[in-house]
Amino acid sequence: MHSARTTSNDEQRASDRAFRSTLAAARTGDEAAWEQLYRDLAPAVVGYLRFSGAPEPEDLAGEVFLHVVRDLEGFEGGARQFRGWVLSIARHRLLDDHRYRGRRPVDPVADEALLAAAPAGDAEAEALERLGEAEVLRLIGRLSRDQQDVLLLRLVGDLTVEEISVAIGKRPGAVKALQRRGLRTVAKSIER
Repeated sequence: MHSARTTSNDEQRASDRAFRSTLAAARTGDEAAWEQLYRDLAPAVVGYLRFSGAPEPEDLAGEVFLHVVRDLEGFEGGARQFRGWVLSIARHRLLDDHRYRGRRPVDPVADEALLAAAPAGDAEAEALERLGEAEVLRLIGRLSRDQQDVLLLRLVGDLTVEEISVAIGKRPGAVKALQRRGLRTVAKSIER
């Protein structure tokens, strides 16, 4: 048991050293380091934004990473803290985007224009794939905004309760309560 724990600690230290090396290289403008940071976090950021209802999650993720580039010098911490920091930026950009869109509603596009721009593919496969995502979004969409944030940061962002606490500015106990209530509500909806 002790040797497994030691191996795990050794692996964690090696991982932290690799992250700190990548971070230091990114700070000097190393393109490969930036690509590594982006590859490691972009799926979680885009997933969080998509499941949070961002109309254009990839575009918003681009803005998140621009913010990361701009403020990287001020970041302190390891890989887990970096992940939490980036997802916290994503959450704030999402809230800003919702406020912006609320003040400036977008005019709808004509159906003909949408059909002309639509990709051709396997409609049945796409519908089945989206059905699962749509159902998850529908269930999570019924939750309070705070519960949505906690569940998405936990499930999609893979953050710990403590990291979520920092990202959303709430105490860990409040985060746990929001997670519990959100999961309970989702479970009840699934049972129905």
